[in-house]
Amino acid sequence: MEFRHEWKHEITPGDLPALRRRLRAIADPDPHGRGGAYLVRSLYFDTPDDRALREKLNGVNRREKFRLRYYGGDMSLIRLEKKSKVDGLCRKETACVTGAEVRALLAGDLSWMAESGRDLAWELRQKMLTQLLRPRTIVDYTREAYVYGPGNVRVTMDRGIRTGLGGTDFLDPGCLTVPARDAPVVLEVKWDGYLPELIRCAVQLEGRHTSPFSKYAACRRYG
Repeated sequence: MEFRHEWKHEITPGDLPALRRRLRAIADPDPHGRGGAYLVRSLYFDTPDDRALREKLNGVNRREKFRLRYYGGDMSLIRLEKKSKVDGLCRKETACVTGAEVRALLAGDLSWMAESGRDLAWELRQKMLTQLLRPRTIVDYTREAYVYGPGNVRVTMDRGIRTGLGGTDFLDPGCLTVPARDAPVVLEVKWDGYLPELIRCAVQLEGRHTSPFSKYAACRRYG
């Protein structure tokens, strides 16, 4: 996958109705959710000295993070993801994993990763062995997403961000999560070679500017 452009804006719940009206007039709701909305659960990895967190907070130009993720409570499709950022551009690599593989990983059994035939699983295993990368916290939120064909644009609005504190029981739907206090609604706009002017105008909000906000960093304040 090629690198993509990404904008982030911190917005408020009061901004959502106007954005919805504009986006529904020109873009399509994500077909994977009801009206474009669905729950997202992620489990982020970090080193003992919090390298991923520190690099994000310090604005390091070249950085990466690993996470496990599933959508809408559907644990039949779990993704291992690596998100890389270079010179402000983003790339996401993805591999599917099973619930049994996730449970083994959380129990400290990495043997399946070397034999899986999935490059991303092999890479995560190597970094767990050499950098001591480990699961750190769960991040939950509700995502509302819209897609627009020209420019391969995806617009998301993430709200209700919750943290698992230090919990990593990613596959337990009843595991404790609490609201990440003061976390905003996060508007993200991603596109390939160009951003159509129609979308550019639709997402503009007075007084809102691009932001380096990180849901992972917001949730790590609690553990």
